[in-house]
Amino acid sequence: MSNGKIFLLDGMALIYRAFFAFIQNPRITSTGLNASAMMGFTNTLLEVMKKQKPTHLAVVFDPPGGSEHRQAEFEAYKAQREEMPEDLRKSIPYIFRIIEGFNIPVITMDGYEADDIIGTLAWKAGDLGFDVFMMTPDKDFGQLVRENVKIYKPARMGNGDEILGVEEILKKWEIQDPKQVIDILGLWG
Repeated sequence: MSNGKIFLLDGMALIYRAFFAFIQNPRITSTGLNASAMMGFTNTLLEVMKKQKPTHLAVVFDPPGGSEHRQAEFEAYKAQREEMPEDLRKSIPYIFRIIEGFNIPVITMDGYEADDIIGTLAWKAGDLGFDVFMMTPDKDFGQLVRENVKIYKPARMGNGDEILGVEEILKKWEIQDPKQVIDILGLWG
């Protein structure tokens, strides 16, 4: 029997996803603020809470300034990433207020990225008998899937939500063990 249903949301990944979902038709307020990210993120939260009824929910973010140890080890870490669009940057404080309004905990930890935190919490909670859903579009999380730890992809562009457990990861990647996702991604570079 499960101890509950935990959803761990990859905050920035979901904010980017929400923002770019409306890139062709942005939602602009009467004061000129692009509210696309706020609207999309809130809709995703509401959908998950209504459909999935989690007993526990948290939004996880990278710490301010990123993960210095990774940048110290590899100077070009994330150097190829484009600068965050200004409209998206302006949305982030509002999204934090939305999360606070829902009384949902925000988790960050100095020196660790959201991916690291989500993976660690997912496995620890899985060991304690919780059903855990890592809510992220990041394919790297496939390596962490096991019986009670899954990936949850919210509905998008008219497609329904998607839950990826061990069977789905093995089929999708044509592998025998979820840990082999590491090898495939390494080969892809």
